Amino acid sequence: MHLIITEKHDAAKRIAAILSEKKPKKERVSGVDTYEFDGKIVMGLSGHIVEVDFPKEHNNWQKTDIRDLIHAKVETNPTHKNIVTALRKLGKEADKLTIATDYDREGELIGVEALNIIKKVNPDVPADRVHYSTITKIDIIKAFSNPTKVDFNLAAAGESRQVIDLIWGAALTRFVSLSAGRLGKMFLSVGRVQSPTLALIVNREKERDVFISIPYWELFATLVNGGEFTAQHVKGRFKDEAEAKKTKAKLGDTGTVKTVKRGTRSERAPTPFNTTEFLRAASAIGITASNAMRIAESLYINGFISYPRTDNTVYPASLDAKGIISSLLGTEFHKEAEKLLKGKLTPTRGKKETTDHPPIHPASPVRRSELKDDQWKIYELVVRRFFATFAEPTQWETMAVTVDISGEDFRANGARLIDEGWRYYYSYNKPEDRLLPELREGQGLNVKEVELLAKETQPPSRYGQGHLIKIMEDLGLGTKSTRHETIAKLFSRAYVHGNPIQPTKTAYAVIETLEKYASTITKPEMTSRLEQDMDKIAEGSITEDYVVNESREMLDGVFEDLSKNQEGITDSLRAGLREDRIIGSCQKCSSDLIIRKSKKGSRFIGCSGYPDCEFSLPLPPKGQIVVTDKLCEEHGLYRIKIINKGKRPWDIGCPHCNFIEWQKKLEEGAVENKKEPGKKAKK
Repeated sequence: MHLIITEKHDAAKRIAAILSEKKPKKERVSGVDTYEFDGKIVMGLSGHIVEVDFPKEHNNWQKTDIRDLIHAKVETNPTHKNIVTALRKLGKEADKLTIATDYDREGELIGVEALNIIKKVNPDVPADRVHYSTITKIDIIKAFSNPTKVDFNLAAAGESRQVIDLIWGAALTRFVSLSAGRLGKMFLSVGRVQSPTLALIVNREKERDVFISIPYWELFATLVNGGEFTAQHVKGRFKDEAEAKKTKAKLGDTGTVKTVKRGTRSERAPTPFNTTEFLRAASAIGITASNAMRIAESLYINGFISYPRTDNTVYPASLDAKGIISSLLGTEFHKEAEKLLKGKLTPTRGKKETTDHPPIHPASPVRRSELKDDQWKIYELVVRRFFATFAEPTQWETMAVTVDISGEDFRANGARLIDEGWRYYYSYNKPEDRLLPELREGQGLNVKEVELLAKETQPPSRYGQGHLIKIMEDLGLGTKSTRHETIAKLFSRAYVHGNPIQPTKTAYAVIETLEKYASTITKPEMTSRLEQDMDKIAEGSITEDYVVNESREMLDGVFEDLSKNQEGITDSLRAGLREDRIIGSCQKCSSDLIIRKSKKGSRFIGCSGYPDCEFSLPLPPKGQIVVTDKLCEEHGLYRIKIINKGKRPWDIGCPHCNFIEWQKKLEEGAVENKKEPGKKAKK
């Protein structure tokens, strides 16, 4: 029997259907669906079926010396026992094994995990590996016709990441959580990639906190004569209000066109999608990085797009671009496909070229009605980007005009799209025409209106998810496969909220403490160096043991600093975390209202003036509480959100307003007495 292992069940089902001439026979083995045909069985895993962990004796946080964790033995334990049982049963009967998991570090490691389990019951079974970038008939048949060897170095690189992240994450998280007194579900997560990423967000917020707005003034004139347009004083920003007002006062009712410069400008078509640019584009159309990747993986498994985890921005010569575009002639993209096929299909090229996977591109046609709304948005984004990379540059006709008004120069710029080029296919964020009337030098104009606008300089903007992923890539933080997961973890840990991303006071407390006492953890250099070492493992130039031991030594150095400053770290964290529990001021006594716990463990908002003041407000019993910076004007309390894993953030708003609303519903009989405030009323 020839056993074929895929990464997920859906991939197994689809690959079996492609490889078999007739419909494969579905069989359940130890509770796992498998697909049998022609002496072959295709079985899907569930991603990683084993995990790395410390021995059980290290599970107790209080009784384990944290320094012991750094050099503790790391074990591999099964996480899906039914899948492991099925692997052993089928592996024992197999006379050939093919690993058909995704081709990257994680996929190779997942395949090797399965191979190692099978080798224990069938040591001599021959094993090969197939590589593919789309789960389409052509690509799958080609892959299985040209098998290669399992890449144990690539798998070792993936395993080294697991081990290093376990050691760093466990040791640092325990130290910081114990120091802060935050245990159980409220522990403070610290990580090798997570913490430098959080530091980027916190430090950007600090720049905003200390930013001092500087006033400035801009002077505009509305001009008419054969058409109306607005021109701005060539100085741009006036820093002196008196000078701006003086300039405005001298302006007369007429002006003269001083110069007219006409020209053209072209915009080169965008480069092919790699993972980072894809996630940035998805973020720009309102889909978060984690959701975009989840949707892209689903589209990939169903054969609609290529593998979404890639650094490549250059299409390989083997890519049948004409065939892919032609396959879309029968879809709602038929006009774009027809137009594109009339020209020469020469794609743009990005700076990164790799050989593992091509840039993200459509793999097969699908109707809008067959997909959910967000799935269609992602599929359409991929199709349109693919089309755009083969299109001509966009051409603009430009016009720059200088107008003299009473000896003061005003300038206006116009642009008119004369050839859509690639923007015909990829219309996202399309700039609008800025049309000026037909003007000539020496032409007189009437001044319809002069306007002096008072403005202020603005603080640096917060990071959107797409922008943050790009910065992480530039700094070597994480990989194409993990960056979106790191950001999602920051949200789930209630370190950040909102879009653009805003840190909580807890994030401030953790990062400020680490930067003061162990700054290595918050800087990208250390984790970037380890990422480079993992690449070297994949290349076979250094070993996994060498890199893991090197990381342990790095962590030893970090703990030297942490241990010396234990008392300062504890004080710093607890002071910062207390601030994050402050909801506002008590209207009865002006003391702080803070998040507290009763003797029975329930949460509530209580007055720090207790027992003299007994004012309190209820809180939902579950979920991470995020205190935002938005104040309720009526009660002076910060709005709060509740974060529960796997669910959308629950925006409670002002807890006092929420409580009043809940009481009204109680009086109306719309909710049960025992139902906590904030929940929707039963109808």
